[in-house]
Amino acid sequence: MKDEKVLAYCNLFGVLGAIPTLLDAVPEAREAVGAKKISIGFAVKDGPRATLEIENGQAVMREGIDKCSIKLYFASCKKFNDMIDGKGNPLPVSGFQHLGFLLGGFTKLTDLLSDYLRPAPEKLNDPVFFERSTVLMLHVIAGAVAEVGNHDKVGMFSASNIVDGVIKLTIGEAYKVGVKAENHRLTAIHSDPGEGFSEMRFDSLTTARDLFDGKINAVAAVGMGKVRIGGMISQVDNVNRILDRVSLYLA
Repeated sequence: MKDEKVLAYCNLFGVLGAIPTLLDAVPEAREAVGAKKISIGFAVKDGPRATLEIENGQAVMREGIDKCSIKLYFASCKKFNDMIDGKGNPLPVSGFQHLGFLLGGFTKLTDLLSDYLRPAPEKLNDPVFFERSTVLMLHVIAGAVAEVGNHDKVGMFSASNIVDGVIKLTIGEAYKVGVKAENHRLTAIHSDPGEGFSEMRFDSLTTARDLFDGKINAVAAVGMGKVRIGGMISQVDNVNRILDRVSLYLA
């Protein structure tokens, strides 16, 4: 069963947390926000709180809502999750002068994000779209692994067995993210984490995509030589266990 609170953390820090990567990878996304400088706070009752800061076509997601241009309030984790699924609308509680951007540029941004993360099958035939979509999914998964490891009961058990260090997730040589474990708490790293204690490397975008889409499993991919693991195997093993939970939340 999905826990709505855990799903809210995955949606905020995993799905919306991929917006900075979307802006880096997709020109249409940068056009949607232009040179706008704005910060959007997401306050979920009994759930996550974070601020998306956008400036000059780039963005960062940070925890907390202490400083934001416009604040969106959600009365429950389910209300927030419904919004991510396109079944509800956020309730602005401050920064009403920025409603134009919220309904315009930001909506275009989230529509593009949804287009890449839940693509029509025929769009994946375009190699540029396929690459962007798969890389975005890599970042979503890194964010979701951290949140599931920190908030889901089963995920927390696996996280409790991960020794401190960085687990790298890479696609070939081009795309690298990481998950940092410190005192059994996980943090996603949305850039090249440098040297890590362990690594899970996909040999190609196609292999990564097949694994993300559930067409192959990690054990089979390792056996076929399509996924290489190295370093501290116990770290990778426990991250794989968390990945199984992530697939439940992101399905």
